[in-house]
Amino acid sequence: MAEIPDEAAPGDQEDRDLDAIVIGAGFAGIYMVYRLRESGFTVRGLEAGSGVGGTWYWNRYPGARCDSESMYYSFSFLPDFEQEWPLEERYPTQPVILRYLQTVAERLDLLKDFRFGTRVTSATWDEPAARWTVRSAGGYEAKARFVITAVGALSAANVPGFPGAETFAGEQYSTANWPHAPVPLAGKRVGLIGTGSSGVQALPEIAKEAGAVTVFQRTPQFVTPAQAGPLDPQLVAMWKANYREIRRRTKITPGGIPIPDPQRSALELSDQERRAICEEAWRRGGIWFLGGTFSDAVTSLEANTVVADFVRSKIDEIIDDPEVADKLKPTTYPWGTKRVPIGSDYYETFNRPNVRLVDLRADPITEITPYGIRTAAAEHELDVIVYATGFDALTGALIRLGVRGVAGTPLPEAWPDGPRTYLGLTVPGFPNLFTITGPGSPGVVTNVPVAIEQHVEWIDELLRFARARGSATIEVTQDATSAWTKHVQDVASETLYPIADSWYMGANIPGKARVFLPYIGGLDVYRRKCDDIAAAGYPGFVFDGANAPARQEAGLGAR
Repeated sequence: MAEIPDEAAPGDQEDRDLDAIVIGAGFAGIYMVYRLRESGFTVRGLEAGSGVGGTWYWNRYPGARCDSESMYYSFSFLPDFEQEWPLEERYPTQPVILRYLQTVAERLDLLKDFRFGTRVTSATWDEPAARWTVRSAGGYEAKARFVITAVGALSAANVPGFPGAETFAGEQYSTANWPHAPVPLAGKRVGLIGTGSSGVQALPEIAKEAGAVTVFQRTPQFVTPAQAGPLDPQLVAMWKANYREIRRRTKITPGGIPIPDPQRSALELSDQERRAICEEAWRRGGIWFLGGTFSDAVTSLEANTVVADFVRSKIDEIIDDPEVADKLKPTTYPWGTKRVPIGSDYYETFNRPNVRLVDLRADPITEITPYGIRTAAAEHELDVIVYATGFDALTGALIRLGVRGVAGTPLPEAWPDGPRTYLGLTVPGFPNLFTITGPGSPGVVTNVPVAIEQHVEWIDELLRFARARGSATIEVTQDATSAWTKHVQDVASETLYPIADSWYMGANIPGKARVFLPYIGGLDVYRRKCDDIAAAGYPGFVFDGANAPARQEAGLGAR
């Protein structure tokens, strides 16, 4: 599970006096660098990998693909290019998305603005100079007025430290950092740990090649069928002819995908009507099932149970072995309150003779041995172990950057009870730092490129506003941060989401504060709030370092 090494090269002189550093080269990093460059800022993008792609550079596991449909999962600011780019499948695969981002970067001549193979290990605020110093593992150093993180909400891999993992004689891989070269699995005994979105996508593909697959399930999932396949050319032509209107609608919808919101409560319908609505949504698959059943599916436990029972009935229909079916049925949390994986033939794969299921809640892993995985009941001999164990979501990638703000305060110390941000984009006590799709933003619960474009454009406009007034620093107040952080939790508390032990709540990371991490109020609502703030001259922000009272209140004074 080796990562791309840092280039270990000193910083160029031109990187000593930048306006901005952007960390990351996925959708967010590419667009942020482009916008800042076009706005006349000097900017350098830093990326740990050897090329652009972000999530889609690292996540190359078998079956990796997006769960947003192809016509929505792209940039909206390139109208000519969207007409040229081919739309071939309902859901784009990892190689297609990576090729798309590479093509965009080349088309916009962005590669020269990035430094690749550069893993950031620290970013330190220099108060007298009002600048950030950013360093990498290989000795690179750069100074800039602003730092914008574009590291992704789901990029800090969470690989549990199972006892004995270092003794395993076979091969070990993580879906979050899959090798670039093909991994030979033919005839091998593979152990797959984890059944979240990555595991759901990887299992059917691995099972086609491997001699045997043992799935170690930590938590059963409500998997929605993707209903994937090639796109009808006539449908593609219709989309392309109407792309401007489609793009407009994506920006004014809660989830960044323009599908109708359900208008009826499950509680006002008969059992037959409920079943018919669920069946039709299941047939359409993907987002149509996630958001197309009932208006109260994630706010009423009674309505939620209708959807949950329907999925459990589908598991019974699909799985041949009733005992396996029972193990695959989620019963400990409401439907939709964990990220719902979208899969192709996931449940069907458990009917294959070379696939077996181990329920870790009943039979937990005790250690990894040289020969495989030992659970409480048995030892499972393996040649390969695949970790599909998720991420330290939203905060993990930010904390791993080694960010220190006013008075050298590390970011984790500023968040002892969970992350506190304003709009998910700024953190008090960390002037001139911006976090695209950070905690408190809607990015991870929407169609991500649409949220990213909104974040990037808003940050760019704020920086241009500060430049026009001659301000060197931008800092958010404690009052604005407290109000937004409370709002994020208040909105979540109106739903069933906080019930589940999910990564939305930070529950998958031992010791992580239990708070709802993204903003669930809808991208449309969020966009209006951001627009209102900009139109009012950015209330909640202090320009040119006049924020000393707020810092003292937060315990961020001089040390």
